[in-house]
Amino acid sequence: MRITSCGMTDVGVKRTNNEDNYLINEELNLFVVCDGMGGHVGGEFASAIAVNTVEEVLSTMELRLDDLGVDPEDDGGGVEITREKLRYAIRLAGKRIFQKAQEEPEYRGMGTTCLALLVDGSNAYVAHVGDSRGYVVREGRIEQLTEDHSLVNQHIKAGLITPEQAKTHKLKNIITRSLGYMEDVEIDIQIRAIRRGDRFVLCSDGLSNLVETSEIGELVLDLGPQDAGRRLIEIACERGGDDNITVVVARVDEVP
Repeated sequence: MRITSCGMTDVGVKRTNNEDNYLINEELNLFVVCDGMGGHVGGEFASAIAVNTVEEVLSTMELRLDDLGVDPEDDGGGVEITREKLRYAIRLAGKRIFQKAQEEPEYRGMGTTCLALLVDGSNAYVAHVGDSRGYVVREGRIEQLTEDHSLVNQHIKAGLITPEQAKTHKLKNIITRSLGYMEDVEIDIQIRAIRRGDRFVLCSDGLSNLVETSEIGELVLDLGPQDAGRRLIEIACERGGDDNITVVVARVDEVP
């Protein structure tokens, strides 16, 4: 397995602090983007707790099958264990954020989105809570892997507004799931078989709100991960940069 990756974050044009955090762990083939909320202190802290907890669980924590809720007689060849370990990591992050917010008043109301990509064997595991987005570019086409956990997305699905209207809707920043708002949260996880040449993109909404999906696909096809990430952030800033902007690009160069 060989993956070439790059991650970067930018405060944007209108914010004075950056509440986003990201992680690249090349040994684990683990990539995470978290977009914090809850003010200058809380947002940064929540997103940092999330990336650090996910890395801790997947790199050093010994878990029993009972902890994961996995039947030892039917582990799906290890796929189920990997999926549930990723779920456990994100759930634990949410519990830690929630508990910290309960203990210390200055952190009340803090939370974060969490988007994680784990490449293990021949599979990519994509887990998310919130409206940070994951994409895959394959054979010249880009596909959005995640579904926004947001109020405007619910309105789109109900036929109340169009995707175009959602971009400028006054409620566009309200998300319906996050880590830290409650002690536990539902986590969406999907598993995809990887192919040589796949390009995965993880980003906060500071990028996806300002750069079209098709543009993201074109750039990651035309440029290497570092140049693509840099150019995507430049475009978002040129178009207003009204939020923090974070992007991780991971290109699969060899598969098992």
